[in-house]
Amino acid sequence: MSRILRARLVVGVALVLALSLVVAACGGGGGGGGSQGGGGSEPVSGEIAIEGSSTVQPITQAAAELFREQNPKARISVGGAGTSDGFEAFCQGDTQISDASRPIDVAEEVPVCEENGVEFIEIPVAFDGISVVVNEQNDFASDVTSEQLKTLWEPAAEGEITRWSQVNPQWPDEEISLYGPGTESGTYEFFNETIVGNEEEVNRTDYEASEDDNVLVQGVAGDQNALGYFGFSYYENNLGKLKALSLDGVKPSAETIRSGEYGLSRPIFIYVSTKALKNNDAVKPFVDFYLSEQNLDRLVEAAKYVTLPGSLADESRAQYQDRTTGTVFTEAGEPKGGDLEAALKQAQ
Repeated sequence: MSRILRARLVVGVALVLALSLVVAACGGGGGGGGSQGGGGSEPVSGEIAIEGSSTVQPITQAAAELFREQNPKARISVGGAGTSDGFEAFCQGDTQISDASRPIDVAEEVPVCEENGVEFIEIPVAFDGISVVVNEQNDFASDVTSEQLKTLWEPAAEGEITRWSQVNPQWPDEEISLYGPGTESGTYEFFNETIVGNEEEVNRTDYEASEDDNVLVQGVAGDQNALGYFGFSYYENNLGKLKALSLDGVKPSAETIRSGEYGLSRPIFIYVSTKALKNNDAVKPFVDFYLSEQNLDRLVEAAKYVTLPGSLADESRAQYQDRTTGTVFTEAGEPKGGDLEAALKQAQ
């Protein structure tokens, strides 16, 4: 077994065990409007296919494992191939739920869903703050500016910006190693939209890329001259190996991510097929379980992401309970009206 796979298994088992204790202490987890399986009701059986964001995957995987504890005949697969690959499968009708670290693309992905008769509910589940990290042994970098990140990651930097001193003259004249998500990742797209800002939303290609954030963690942790970026949870779960840089003077934390003060904060989502809710007996009980007031915050916190404010969580659940379909985001990827909570209210 590889070191990376072993680390993933250990983290996954620890997360599920911890969650089992807190959910059991709360009596399982209802709320969402329907049978949760277990707790006196008939156990749920059936298959659910979930694909998409590796950022959202730890939350959904934990929900799936806990749901299966109460419903051992339920078979739930949770992939982490990336947000774009997840939407491709979802809009073809191959999966029932899609994990996403960005909103669905109005111009490119929504039409594919429409062509294939896939109607969906868009449900924010947490906040993430993409963390820019270096090796724990790095003793010179503690803060980076958005402009410095652009200098380092824009396509023009390829083969040209290769040393720390080219990013900041006060940093050593040593070669820098870069690690980041692959092109199918919603994290990749959000980072480039926010930091690089070019129309194509791409960065340089001469870096170590992976859709698996654990691979990126291992890369940065094993290289003293490394810099990488990925979801907040993967930094929080590796505090002894990584150091997060402040961005424009703001450190990523639950408070700065939730408030939006941290510049790479973003909501993360699950998308649920309405056809699957009607036709797949396992989907509604699982989503009810996932989104319940008893479970969602605990799932998010145990996975080391940032919980939604109470009022936004209520609006998110209302999207699901009212079966409000479609996206509340514009073609530019902004919530209609500029505020996610307001956009959700307007959609209902």
